Parts: sequence; structure tokens; C-alpha cells
Amino acid sequence: MTDAATSSPLIIGAGLAGLFLALKLAPRRVRVVTPSPLGENAASAWAQGGMAVALAAGDNPALHAQDTIKAGAGLVDPAVAHLLAEEGPARVVDLIALGVPFDRTSDGALAQSLEAAHSRPRVVRVAGDLAGKAIMDALIAAAQHADHIDFIEGLSARALMLDADARVAGAVFRDQAGGGVSLPASEIILATGGAGGLFAVTTNPSTAVAHGLAMAARAGALIADPEFVQFHPTAIDVGRDPAPLATEALRGEGAKLVNAAGEAFVSELAPRDVVARAIHRERESGRGAFLDTRAAIGAHFPEHFPTVFKACMDAGLDPRRDLIPVAPAAHYHMGGVVSDLWGRATIEGLSVVGECASTGAHGANRLASNSLLEAVVFANRIADRLRDSTPRSPERVDALAPPDLPDAARARLRTAMQAHCGVERSAAGLERLREDIDGLRGAHGAANELIVARLMADAALRREESRGGHYRTDFPNASQTPQRTFLTLDRSAP
Repeated sequence: MTDAATSSPLIIGAGLAGLFLALKLAPRRVRVVTPSPLGENAASAWAQGGMAVALAAGDNPALHAQDTIKAGAGLVDPAVAHLLAEEGPARVVDLIALGVPFDRTSDGALAQSLEAAHSRPRVVRVAGDLAGKAIMDALIAAAQHADHIDFIEGLSARALMLDADARVAGAVFRDQAGGGVSLPASEIILATGGAGGLFAVTTNPSTAVAHGLAMAARAGALIADPEFVQFHPTAIDVGRDPAPLATEALRGEGAKLVNAAGEAFVSELAPRDVVARAIHRERESGRGAFLDTRAAIGAHFPEHFPTVFKACMDAGLDPRRDLIPVAPAAHYHMGGVVSDLWGRATIEGLSVVGECASTGAHGANRLASNSLLEAVVFANRIADRLRDSTPRSPERVDALAPPDLPDAARARLRTAMQAHCGVERSAAGLERLREDIDGLRGAHGAANELIVARLMADAALRREESRGGHYRTDFPNASQTPQRTFLTLDRSAP
């Protein structure tokens, strides 16, 4: 690779955050590394609800920020909430310019849905539940025609390389044959997604096992709030891995949550953590949990929510006349690598964007459809910072990739994480989980998945309260003083 190429920023990940950032960096040359062909195994493409943005009459960014802060249960950074809400409309304009066909009303305005914990309908969508796919399709098409973007496919990131001054010098990858590949870079942006694949029931791609978070933690970066995992209440419970999602927009349109006896047991538009726990308990009690869309959606299901309709029909369910069995599933990681307002991590030369970052926007419980918004807002801010920056020539550094976790060991980890670090947690369960993780590490080495799982377990054990997505059965109440968790890899255990 030429000196010009090695001096260009290296974006690891080609989901919404990575591709939007790459496009926004024009005309600066940029490299984008992805383990799969563009569009495959990107959680962004699976997002159904859409993007939250205050555009409608009667709504404004201040109200959006207020809802974000309230949903985050005391841990949202108000400055970040207002930044997201204020910059969101301009980013939607960017996406429209790129060809994203957001739904329109009869008078040509953007159609906006109501989702849980929003005080106003403000979620822009595409064909009801195809927002993520439509946005990714538009970004991929634009990126493939952008002559400043170089794509490197077939490499899966495993570790960061640092120079003698603890600055980013490159990254180590696995190729598809299992070999190690090093790419030098003085500026790396992690856009590697979330951690849902660490749990047995998830809506995320199985590859979403937080390699980016582990890479940053190994390098000494500050990590925030790893214990806060959002479990989407209504994954469709038909035995698929990953579990297909029944978008929250269904409940916004009037679908009801009922048990097997047809009894309602929770407010459909309560915050996600409340709904997820209610469904979890109803299932644990043996009463089951179902989404009833028959009256609210009925015959309009195929055209209004085609993705959900297809997932149901593929499983032998017709949501026009059948109840949809649902279960909570690991969906979004509120924690991640600490980021400032311009996407910088605490290591020189390292930036983070999207789900692997912790900007302070989501607190203990992400407000629905704020994740796509955060990804494009912070991608734009990183691009503004790096577009005209002077590159540093990276120092040549040798580094090794950590061991990969065998499939059987990963399955054991996922089962343990689901059981002990899931919707409800306790000290006894978390201690058992840490023993399981340490046992796997002793047998297989310090794989990235085990690094992140231990960070989550340690932080969950330390947080002796219940708040947002973190619920302790032995500490069911919230503490009086909300505090975020900040830790590094060598100082994680309680």
C-alpha cells in the first residue's frame, strides 16, 4: 500500500456510521475495512423503526432532547442530547440528498411515527419498517461511486497497534483464511457496531460481538457504561438466530401486548426496559407474551410492515389473524468506548462512532430510534474534524491478534450471558457468570468476546441498583445519585 494510502484515515466497519463518515470525508481519501461484502452483516440494515428527528409541527429539538434525557434514567449528558436533536434535521436532509426514500404524507411532508417514550410522532421511516435497509442501500450506492473511498473487504479487525508514545499506528486483522494482516494508519475510526451477539437471544448479526470495544479496551481506552444493554421487548420468538424483530412502530400504530389468556399486562408505549421486564416475567410465569396486531394493523400488514409480515409468514404465522409470540432480545449496547463531542476516544489517533461509542446520548436506556440519528450526527462531526487535518506518518509497529474463540465456547458464553447478564440480574448470577468467563479464558485465551463479557459482568456487579436497562433483582430500586460507570480494562473488577 502506498504512503498516500497509509496516511489516509482507516474506518473499521461499513454500516451506517462508517459509510456516512466515509462519504462525508470527501475529498480526503479514506480506507474502509469490512469483513463482509458491503451490506452484509450490518445491523444498520436491519433497523426497522427509522430515525428520530424533530421536524413535525408541534415538535422541536428541545422536546426531543427532553424525551432523550428522560428515557436515559438520569445518565444522559444533556449537552449531547441537545446536540443530537439540533443537528438531526440537517442530517436527514443529507440522507434525502443521497436518495433515501423516506415515507411522505399526502401533502408531501415526511411521515413520522410515534414510538415508545417519545412525546411526539417524530420517527421518519421507509415503507413502514424498511428504514435501515433503504438508508444502507442509498449509502452503499453512493459509496461505490465515490472515488475518494478505497474498500478493503474480507478482513475482520482484532487489535489496535500503538507506537512508543501510545498513539494509534494501525490495526491487526484476520483474513478469511485465518491469517493475520496488519494495516498501518495514524488515524483509525472504529465503527464496529454492538455486542448483541454475546447473548443467546439477539436481534443483532451473530458477528456483533464488540471486537471494536475490546480492541480499544486492550489499548487502554476509557470505557463507559458497559453494563447497560437494551433488550428489545418484541423479538419474534420463533427459534431463529438472530431473532427477527417486531418493530416498536407496530405498538405505535395500536398493536397490543397480551398473554396467552388475552390479558393485557403492560402499557405498550412504556419505556423499553419496562416493557422488556414485563414480557420477561410473563414468559417466566408460563403465561406467555404475544403481540396482537389483528385489530390495529389487520389486512394492511403486508404493505405497512412488509419486513415483519415476511418474518411471520416464513415462520408459519399470519399476523392478520394470529398472535405473534414475542421475547426480549439483546438489541443495543448503550455502553462503549468513551467519545467526546467530536468523536475522539482517549487514545491519540482513535475515534469511535455508532454503537461501539459511548457519547453520553443514551444513558441507561436509549430512546427509540435515536441510534441511527447518533450515528450520522457524530459521523458528520468526525468528518468535519478530520477532513482537512494533517496526517501523521504512522510508525512501523508489530502486533499480534488475540486468539479467536471457538464456536462451542462462544455458544457457552452466549448462554451464560443470557442467563446471568440479561433482562434481570443478581449478584449470585453475575458471580457465576464471571467464573464461567474466567474458565473460558483459561481454556481458550483472552479472546475479544471474553474481554467485553467480563467488562459487562464487572460493571453490572458493581452497580448495586436498578436503572434503565440494568435491573438487579437484589437491588430493585434506583440509587438517589445517578452515576455513570467509567473504567479501563486493568481496573474493571469490583
